Amino acid sequence: MKNRPLVTGFRLTFTWIVIASIIATVITYAIAAVLYVQAQYKSVYPANYYEQQIPGIDAYIREENTALLSQSGEEGLKNAISGDGISYQVLDSEGNILYGTNQENLFETKEELFNQLNTTFRHQDNYIHAVPIIDDSGKIAGAITLSYQLTISYVGDSGRWVITVLVIALLSPFLYIVGFTMLFSKIFVRNINKPLQLLMDASRKIKEKDLDFEINYHSDNELGKLCGAFSEMKEELKKSLSAQWKMEQERVEMVESLAHDLKAPLSVIRGYSEALIDANFDGDEKLCKYLAVIKENAEKSSNLVQQMQYTSELEKSDVQLQLVPVNLSEFLEQKVRHYELQAKQKEIDIVMKMKGDIQIPLLIDADKLERILDNIVSNSLQYTPTGGRISISVTAGKDNVFYEIYDSGSGFSQKDMEKAFDKFYRGDEARRSKDGHSGLGLYIVKQLVEQLGGSIRIDNAESGGACVMFWHKVFGDNGQPK
Repeated sequence: MKNRPLVTGFRLTFTWIVIASIIATVITYAIAAVLYVQAQYKSVYPANYYEQQIPGIDAYIREENTALLSQSGEEGLKNAISGDGISYQVLDSEGNILYGTNQENLFETKEELFNQLNTTFRHQDNYIHAVPIIDDSGKIAGAITLSYQLTISYVGDSGRWVITVLVIALLSPFLYIVGFTMLFSKIFVRNINKPLQLLMDASRKIKEKDLDFEINYHSDNELGKLCGAFSEMKEELKKSLSAQWKMEQERVEMVESLAHDLKAPLSVIRGYSEALIDANFDGDEKLCKYLAVIKENAEKSSNLVQQMQYTSELEKSDVQLQLVPVNLSEFLEQKVRHYELQAKQKEIDIVMKMKGDIQIPLLIDADKLERILDNIVSNSLQYTPTGGRISISVTAGKDNVFYEIYDSGSGFSQKDMEKAFDKFYRGDEARRSKDGHSGLGLYIVKQLVEQLGGSIRIDNAESGGACVMFWHKVFGDNGQPK
């Protein structure tokens, strides 16, 4: 079935189900027939089985005669009847029932009873044989009626298992269809699942950027062709990704090299501009203004070069955390005091709230956390209007530390919400600002937060200001997150 098309395999599976069910049903019917024939001889009474006993019982009644009118004669009468298919009743001369297994009133009058004596008549579904009892004077002292049916009967409880066998035989086709459907469908599905499992494993390896694997499945059916196509795709993807990874590595190296080469001339420009400003003894305001612009833009360029270098370092896969014990409360209070010096220029209030075990020293990478906070708060200071407010909320848990930083600025646009963490993205507000920026701030923050085992997201507060929320792991003494 491996080398056949799936539709052919499905049809063969269905055919095997039908053939196997038919064969099994025929065998079951044959066994049931044999058992039924044996039961006919050993366990089944013929339809006239009880009718054949009537003459013998009749002779016994005539022999015992009036002795059967007494209750003491019932035991002998029972012994004369074989099986449970004959019921009887003993009547007196008036037609009253003295005793018996049949308590139904068969005769309404004495005359009706006498008319039916020594005869066999039909009453409902039963045949009734009435035997007279004659006393010594020759008068009718009573009668005994024997009631039976002309139908097949069984010996004891043997009828139950015969009926059970017949019922099972009738239901066997459906049972076999269900059973063989489950069996052959399981085999069919197993043959399909094997290549599908290989494809799922291959997809998982591709997701993990592992292209060193083989799909060991060869067949002429659709699944085999799919596995072959997947293998070809993997090879092409391997070539493409290898080229892409090589280009990415070259790009990173080029950025690092370019940033390194730019640092020296920018330092020279900034140094000479400072020297010219200091040497301007004549106080030429126009010259001072030009030199200040040169110095300012040289400093911006130097900062941009530093950010590019830092971004390249973040993108390396072998970045190691420098974990040190930090009193988070003291660390944050010191950072807020530093921000307050910048905030005074725009009359911005900075409020910080701390919750949890802030006083307990935590093992974290302080440099990365400081850079995260500097990037976020500097953005808030840039976009918060004069007289505004920045709120910093910190909650320390057992395993994580959560931060929420709100400002009273204009908030994020819809485009910002979608692209703020992209490299080199600059929103409309940033482009309109006089200072501008590189578009690397939140990208760097996201990389740093993820290196600390956390995540970050942005939103707008109900009042309309921007809100940046992030969290990071707390590390244990073994250097692993708690």
